[in-house]
Amino acid sequence: MMHSFIPPKRFFPYLTWTDIQEMSDIENVVIVQPVGAIEQHGLHLPIVVDSAIGMGVLGKALDKLEEEIPAYGLPCLYYGKSNEHCDFPGTITLSATTLLTILMEVADSLYRSGFRKLVLMNSHGGQPQIMEIAARDIHQKYEDFLVFPMFTWRVPNIAKQLLTQQELEYGIHAGDAETSILLSLLPDQVKMEKAVKEYPQGLPEDSLLSMEGKLPFAWLTKELTKSGVMGDATAATKEKGDRLLESVSDGWVQLIKDIYKFHQPKLS
Repeated sequence: MMHSFIPPKRFFPYLTWTDIQEMSDIENVVIVQPVGAIEQHGLHLPIVVDSAIGMGVLGKALDKLEEEIPAYGLPCLYYGKSNEHCDFPGTITLSATTLLTILMEVADSLYRSGFRKLVLMNSHGGQPQIMEIAARDIHQKYEDFLVFPMFTWRVPNIAKQLLTQQELEYGIHAGDAETSILLSLLPDQVKMEKAVKEYPQGLPEDSLLSMEGKLPFAWLTKELTKSGVMGDATAATKEKGDRLLESVSDGWVQLIKDIYKFHQPKLS
């Protein structure tokens, strides 16, 4: 089961080098690099949450994708930049420089093989900026290499229909959404009897500053939560997770199709 949730026919490492050499229209083949994290997710969730969600969503999307759309998933980069969680045992973190170097060198290898479309599918909220820097630098290095820095949850989905307004704003880690989707993907690894409701504490009131958004401040997880949870994990259900997984993966099907058809804008 090296392919995890990804359909075997869509798992890049199962190809042979001659399969790749003989690909027609290789410049439009969509290669997806899932990027996750190994970091604490409260008392009730395993430390693999972000990586599992990325692989689960990608696998379901690739399974739904029409046969004629050529797209493949790479193995997940399980380690990410997770130093905001480093005070909790089990968290494994790379530096921003290390993660950026890995992404750049993966891109170099794919480019040499003839691929020209790469998606950086990030599932950890602590590193989207690294994906954006990598994408810009890769494209500047190879101007015919089209690179897409994406966050797993930002495709159209039904989260607003299923989560409270408080959860949508503050439930950013191990809360309702992540716990629900883990109940769908890895139910045996979720300890719901240990689930808690804990929102970030001590946030500034009547201020333009916020944890995330347009005017953020830097923070460490230990400064905001005792349990490691930021959200209401007690509200999670498998039914909600099933619906989220279907919805987010549908969004990714459309996104992959759009990337397959995409051409870099150029001045006439």
